[in-house]
Amino acid sequence: MDCIFCKIIKGEIPSYTVYEDELVKVFLDINPSNNGHMLIVPKNHTLDLNTIDSSTLIHVMTIAKQMKKLVEDRLHADGVTLLQNNGIAQDVKHFHLHVIPKYSIEQTILPVEEVLKKLKES
Repeated sequence: MDCIFCKIIKGEIPSYTVYEDELVKVFLDINPSNNGHMLIVPKNHTLDLNTIDSSTLIHVMTIAKQMKKLVEDRLHADGVTLLQNNGIAQDVKHFHLHVIPKYSIEQTILPVEEVLKKLKES
């Protein structure tokens, strides 16, 4: 399988990992729309909203709530957009959920290394 997300999950391609458990990996988008733009990706390859099993989808949404709180607390985001594409709108054919922080004041896009550092500060 030539899936870029499967390669990231297997560690064949490096990523800026924010969170990981047995079901999902969360990493920063390397072409972010905003600071903290991340992807929640199931570790088991599944195409889209039609093929993802319900328990994994519920877990993805549970993690999305946690990531929303993380970007609000650490990056001072004023809200988030959750985005999930299917069919022709889907660039990578592996289910994933974008968590895109929104800010009331326009932000300069920071290097992903700097954003990851802010997200991981204790």
